[in-house]
Amino acid sequence: MLIDPSDAPSPCPPDAEGARGPRSAEEMTADIVALVGSRLCHDLISPLGAIGNGVELLAMTGAGTSPEVQLIAEAVAAANARIKFFRVAFGQAGDQRVGRAEIAALLAEMSQSGRLKYDWQIAGDQPRRMAKLAFLALLCLETALPWGGEVVISEAGGIWRITAQARRTKADSALWSRLDGGPGASEGADLAAAQVQFALLPREARALGRKLSWRIDETGAAIGF
Repeated sequence: MLIDPSDAPSPCPPDAEGARGPRSAEEMTADIVALVGSRLCHDLISPLGAIGNGVELLAMTGAGTSPEVQLIAEAVAAANARIKFFRVAFGQAGDQRVGRAEIAALLAEMSQSGRLKYDWQIAGDQPRRMAKLAFLALLCLETALPWGGEVVISEAGGIWRITAQARRTKADSALWSRLDGGPGASEGADLAAAQVQFALLPREARALGRKLSWRIDETGAAIGF
């Protein structure tokens, strides 16, 4: 259903969010998925960094101005930004916090290499699990903005809002309805690999005691929690 994020209920108080009963099979599966995501991102960062170093050495010899080397440099920068983004979105998220400067720098790199422009307006460091939730929401919004757009991430009164504006969107109401958290919403059997965030976002929101809301129309989309 189409819901405006402004109608989202207040987040659970810290005591409620932190109250943890016995771990369910779904939670344990989610942990394994996050560990796999962390492992893949960790192992890919090093070779990408090595390629980047090689490009820098070529630049020092004077060969770095060629169109071919510039193309490689841009591709490596884009891949590095994407891997770091995926590490937050799909990787393991413990009790540590993520600095605002780190998040802003990462989204700036993503803006340079893609069609979407990101504006992180949330002040201060944030729990990594909340950053993970926001990044999964960004991936959901990305599917609706294949032609580009601008995305603002903000917070007011404890409610986070990720709002996108574009000249036009690609709406898939059946896909987005999974964010309502109905039966089977966190199962990915009928999802394409590029849509896995629609299974993970409601699961992560539920684990944090957050209620998802969303809307999508011809020129914009938004997710609140």
